[in-house]
Amino acid sequence: MDSLSEFLCVWRTVAVSGREYIEAVVLPEHDGPTPELQQALDAWPGAYYWADGLDEGRLILIRHTVPIQKERWWLHITLFALSFLTVWMSGTLLAGLIAVPQVPLFRDPVVAGRALLDWILQLGPGVGLAFAVTLMGILLAHELGHYLVARRYRIDASPPYFLPAPPWYFFIGTFGAFIRLRSPVIDRRQLMDVGAAGPWVGFVVAVTAFVFGLNASELVADVGATQQVIMFGDFRFYLGDSLITAWLRKLVVGEGTVLLHPLAQAGWVGILVTALNLMPFGQFDGGHVVYALVRDLQRLVGIFMLMLLVVLGFDFWFWWVWGAFILIVSGGRIGHPSVLEYHRPLPRNRRLLGLATMALFAVTFIGVPFA
Repeated sequence: MDSLSEFLCVWRTVAVSGREYIEAVVLPEHDGPTPELQQALDAWPGAYYWADGLDEGRLILIRHTVPIQKERWWLHITLFALSFLTVWMSGTLLAGLIAVPQVPLFRDPVVAGRALLDWILQLGPGVGLAFAVTLMGILLAHELGHYLVARRYRIDASPPYFLPAPPWYFFIGTFGAFIRLRSPVIDRRQLMDVGAAGPWVGFVVAVTAFVFGLNASELVADVGATQQVIMFGDFRFYLGDSLITAWLRKLVVGEGTVLLHPLAQAGWVGILVTALNLMPFGQFDGGHVVYALVRDLQRLVGIFMLMLLVVLGFDFWFWWVWGAFILIVSGGRIGHPSVLEYHRPLPRNRRLLGLATMALFAVTFIGVPFA
């Protein structure tokens, strides 16, 4: 602090989880900041930001006080590679280029392994690979949005963990991805920025893929439960609509039932993933955003959302599973845990970001994803 103390009236320092954060009040003659203070801030070995909504000249400084733990990059890369492979398999299955393997996976491991390897070797470039690149790109963009903003605030965050899934049981080939925050979030501004970054970045990539995929999709003489359909082997799946997918499909394709190209399928999944992560309870992205907006009232919003999922589950049982999953991941809590400096007000531009993010949830939510 020696390089900054001459510019400050008062400050307090708190050390937590290998980080030191300082809340300081800048001398009036250096508020702005002056070039001298800006030069000192540029040399600060950490992050800083101005705490809008408090007294003028309130500055937040953050730095690490212990070395950052070494990441197990081999694990993250391996999980990413396995997930890419299983998503590639799914894309090839969805394109109808190979059949679902008829392998007794649990009866004879040697025979099953050889058959599975032969099946994998049938994969090649084409729409299956395009599906994998697109969907994994959407998931990676989402998680990097969280990760990079967390690192910007010197929050100890893990790289993304990707979760592969058997493509013949789960048609997209992955259970998604997540990062771990290994140190506390200081205030609601940080929580808002970290929570909202992932959905917005992933949404932009997903919508881009959906629009490009719609241009490559084809109209079919089929009147089903919805106006968009995919094939998985011999089975037809009619995909539900959110406000954004319905509007984009009518804008790009027009009226009629559309057999979605794998790029559009990946985009549709990415849009659904955006809504799933923005459920406003527990410790998912939506819980972060709503807590940052309204603090303890987030629990009431979460209870309402959970009751809505129970009702929707009578039409589509997946919502019961998803609600239970969020509760398990959140340790059974509907409410969001407090940040360290919960009393610090949320800046106006972050309140607008929170409202926009909840609007994003409204336009991406699909009441019945599969009909």
